[in-house]
Amino acid sequence: MSSETPELVAHKRMISARTVLENRADLRAYPHRHLAIVSQLMAAGEGVTQLLAAVEILDRFGWDLVNVSELTGRQVYAFMRRR
Repeated sequence: MSSETPELVAHKRMISARTVLENRADLRAYPHRHLAIVSQLMAAGEGVTQLLAAVEILDRFGWDLVNVSELTGRQVYAFMRRR
């Protein structure tokens, strides 16, 4: 996701792992209970590593991991639920 404004994240209900890891995400005003984090699959499992690091960050802010899934063959998703 190139320009992940709070409005776009709320509309798509998705955010990239990179945005979370770079601390460019403020989800305090996010209006939904569920959110998907997406990461590109890369060599040596780097995409999964980034995804799970983003999951751990959001866990500290009241989000629980519901599921992780590879949906497109190129991307892996973590589905989160706000506590």
